[in-house]
Amino acid sequence: MTDVRVLSEDHVASLLSLSDLLPEIERAFVKQGCGEVERPPRPHYPVGTKTPGTALTMPAYVHGDATYATKLAAVHEANAERNLPTVNAQVAVTDAETGLPLAYLAGTRVTNARTGCIGGLAARELATGPVRLGVFGAGAQARWQTRAIAAATDLERVRIYSPSDSRESCAADLRERFPDVDVAAVDSPDEVVSDANVVVTATTSTEPVFDGARLTPGTLVVAVGAFTSEMRELDEETVRRASRLFADVPEEAVETGDFADSDVGVTDLTPLSDVFEGAVGREDDGEILVVGSVGSAVLDAVTAELLYEKAREADVGSVVDL
Repeated sequence: MTDVRVLSEDHVASLLSLSDLLPEIERAFVKQGCGEVERPPRPHYPVGTKTPGTALTMPAYVHGDATYATKLAAVHEANAERNLPTVNAQVAVTDAETGLPLAYLAGTRVTNARTGCIGGLAARELATGPVRLGVFGAGAQARWQTRAIAAATDLERVRIYSPSDSRESCAADLRERFPDVDVAAVDSPDEVVSDANVVVTATTSTEPVFDGARLTPGTLVVAVGAFTSEMRELDEETVRRASRLFADVPEEAVETGDFADSDVGVTDLTPLSDVFEGAVGREDDGEILVVGSVGSAVLDAVTAELLYEKAREADVGSVVDL
């Protein structure tokens, strides 16, 4: 028998702070770039029959950390029609020295927050001045990308587009959270990219969501939606116009639809960790830069350990014998 701390979605929400999480995500990227992590291949496979989805298993360990984590995630596009999250997850936290279970966390907010931090950190390092943000997508990740960018940069303006009316509710939620930021839903993709210096794509699309010819010089594009070869948010023109292409996991990002049809190889994608280590970055204000993200379980591992330690110190959650 061992004590295991169970953290519900409300517990995770009470403990999670983006200002605390951003430096942990940066640390995880640097450790990953140095090869100081264990990140086995993450299988993803189809599940369900009436409304099929994709299930993923994502284990990871950061060398020197007290714990490791295994996330079980699922992506179900049809959930939007059920008023349910498109992405759902749970995270198991295990003692790295003994192998004993330590905690079981509701993982959806973990996924959303750590993915949001990718956009936040990228915008902090690669955007040109105060952020004029354009967001494709109006779900949870659109909100978290905006929240993390606001936490990491000087956010000036936000424009939201989705083909459905959900863009209005997303904009309303963001206006309530950021009353001093100019936030609006717009009616076309061109209105999103017009005069934006950061464009985030956070969709489950299988085809490009905007015309790359419309990008303003100096724009940073952060694509976080595609994680399979069938999924695609960026067109060939966006990739062609980019001075440099970055990716959180180049060997996986190159297989997504964003890059697979653009004659891009692994060596054409610079690891995002190089940016945080100061090895590369923006060279002039006119460059278009692209960051492709497929997500890394290493980010889940550091997020889960941070939350577990906070919960233990504050005695938050339910402790059960397992």
